[in-house]
Amino acid sequence: MIVTLEVLLTRVAAHRARGQTVALANGVFDLLHVGHLRYLGGAAAEADVLVVAVNADAVVTRLKGPSRPIVPGIERAELVDAIRGVDYVLLFDEPTVTPLLEVLRPEVHCKGTDYTVATVPERATVQAYGGRTAIVGDPKDHSTREIVARLSPTLEP
Repeated sequence: MIVTLEVLLTRVAAHRARGQTVALANGVFDLLHVGHLRYLGGAAAEADVLVVAVNADAVVTRLKGPSRPIVPGIERAELVDAIRGVDYVLLFDEPTVTPLLEVLRPEVHCKGTDYTVATVPERATVQAYGGRTAIVGDPKDHSTREIVARLSPTLEP
């Protein structure tokens, strides 16, 4: 379900009242590929409820360059929402996920295998409120950047 932050906070409070735990995963998810599926599948296994924060278009452009995103944010959110194990999707427009972590306070913050627990930038934030960081997914053998690079010589104008 694609939700606003206000709806998400209400829903998460209800899950916690039932004793359920929450995991948060985040990313761009431009040109959805098997690495994304494996990352989100691993994240879903870490808690009872999985929230996925998808970077808004302006943030993606700042992070990845003027040719990105390829797929608009609301469509990326819809694709992520369709993945088994994903409970809530939130488009967020902060440059980092730290403000969302501070307000949502998920029991588990999930990052991909391109990180170690020690290199996750938000690790101190998660530790400060008593959460934990989990590294999930398969080895970082897949990327949108590589897919675009393989396609670009063959694309016609």
